[in-house]
Amino acid sequence: MDLRKLKTLIDLVAESDIAELEVTEGESKVRIVKSSAIPQNQMVVMPQQGVQHYAAPAQQAAAPAPAAAPAPAVAAEPTGHVVKSPMVGTFYRSSAPGASAFVEVGQSIKEGDTLCIIEAMKLLNEIDADVAGVVTKILVENGQPVEFGQPLFVIG
Repeated sequence: MDLRKLKTLIDLVAESDIAELEVTEGESKVRIVKSSAIPQNQMVVMPQQGVQHYAAPAQQAAAPAPAAAPAPAVAAEPTGHVVKSPMVGTFYRSSAPGASAFVEVGQSIKEGDTLCIIEAMKLLNEIDADVAGVVTKILVENGQPVEFGQPLFVIG
């Protein structure tokens, strides 16, 4: 399909009220889906990942006020290696709803084993163990949003 035709189709979908358009021309098939509100919200979240480095001191200054919340994270660090989130996104313990979790508390893991998935911008990013050991704590609930640098697992 010609690029000019494709651009015209994209413009038509963007300017109209339709959410999706599928065109078949010979062996070529093109499907154009208009973005919904959910991806737009995620697009707003992702730039915070870059800003996070600058915003971290302000958040740390605000964090000491609730003394009960930081205490478990601090107490978890000395008992083992803490695996932290490398990005902003949504935490998932398994590859699909209803599938078994990648790891459970008490499970032995090797370096490179998949611990979880973090979805960011509709991309699924596998988070692998950077050390071998036993999973002693899972600090995040399935489906919960996570921040850059947030502790996810403790490996003993």
